[in-house]
Amino acid sequence: MKKIDLKKFKMPEKPGVYFFLASKSILYIGKATSLKDRVSSYFSKDLIKTRGPAVLDMTVKADTVEWQETDSVLEALILEANLIKKYKPKYNTKEKDNKSFNYVCITKILRQGLTTKLPKVLIVRGRGLNKKEYDKVYGPYPNGGQLKEAMKIIRRIFPFIDNDSMKKNNIEFYKQLGLVPDVVKTTKKNTFRKVLGRGVWEPVPDHFQKHFSSSFIEYKKNIKNIKLFFEGKKKSIIINLKKDMAAFSKSKDFENAAHVRDQIFAINHINDISLIKGDTFGSRTSGYRIEAYDIAHMGGKNMVGVMTVIENGEVNKNEYRKFIIKTLDNANDTGALEEVLSRRLRHTEWGLPSLIVVDGSTAQVEVVKRVLSRYQFSISVVGVVKDERHKPKAIIGDESIIKMYKRDILLSNNESHRFAITFHKLKRNKNFLNR
Repeated sequence: MKKIDLKKFKMPEKPGVYFFLASKSILYIGKATSLKDRVSSYFSKDLIKTRGPAVLDMTVKADTVEWQETDSVLEALILEANLIKKYKPKYNTKEKDNKSFNYVCITKILRQGLTTKLPKVLIVRGRGLNKKEYDKVYGPYPNGGQLKEAMKIIRRIFPFIDNDSMKKNNIEFYKQLGLVPDVVKTTKKNTFRKVLGRGVWEPVPDHFQKHFSSSFIEYKKNIKNIKLFFEGKKKSIIINLKKDMAAFSKSKDFENAAHVRDQIFAINHINDISLIKGDTFGSRTSGYRIEAYDIAHMGGKNMVGVMTVIENGEVNKNEYRKFIIKTLDNANDTGALEEVLSRRLRHTEWGLPSLIVVDGSTAQVEVVKRVLSRYQFSISVVGVVKDERHKPKAIIGDESIIKMYKRDILLSNNESHRFAITFHKLKRNKNFLNR
């Protein structure tokens, strides 16, 4: 094919999957945020430098191109993987090592006596993958970054359990964001932590069984819908959800009916802007940096401060910083925060954040603003307000920023609190041993 041949196809500027063919045989399958732009890129002058000789050879041999539109980039990603697996085109598999690719794996529901292990949704690398261990395996997906972005989108619609959410220190954080299903609620003291933390659904007194059974059924529906989504059966998901909504409405369970309505809207209006990055599906180029600060001490003793960093939604531990408080020897959190910020802002070689997150309310936010004004920096500030159990109950600051970056704000705050406590304990133990 030649570039001039593309004019006759009138390809749309929409997401989807494209096929290069020769004599009706599929040579290559790819995904695109814009079918027209993506296919046109195969006929650029520097193709051999950017894509290599194999791709150039493919375009020369191809005699036509076809395509299939999708409603979203996310669906194009999944459709591409399913079609490559089905047709095994020559130029998709040539010089590829599938063992380094990623797969989405759903674990089996295992019953051991009276205990049931809940299914998990995992990203597993192909090397060493034993498909017999899982209920379902989808993929492979060559780009790990794009797959992680896709899973974040799916998880906001159908919450699921994975290995990270089951870690003791992560349970409450994932629960606050609505990223794990509330399979077991607080009808029995400590039951949720116990069950979710171990990944099991345990027997409980008879008068709780009805509640637990219904919650478990709802989680199984989430898993079923995730399977359907990865099988490209979005229409079936919509049909199932509409039936559920009608059933909830008929029984006057309007809260659950509204929740299902929101799921239907989300599946029909997938917000996959995080996947639309120059057709690389998940490369991060916006450079949005969040720095979070926290202070830790015990009655003013061994006082420390920390800075944690989230860049474009990802934890960047290489940028974390520790500060031993030098100007105070009593319990003064705002004073310590002022010292930490003042010392940090002298390090302009670290770059400047797009947003600063502090653990606290108006007092802490005002301290940060005062320090920023002193150094003549214009940086947005939000504060994470905690309840009596030190769990986030509100975020104060610019509402538009909070709405857009709520997940990252809570993640950065959670990281700063964890990092501060760990650093404080190390310093306290060191000082105790040096007595």
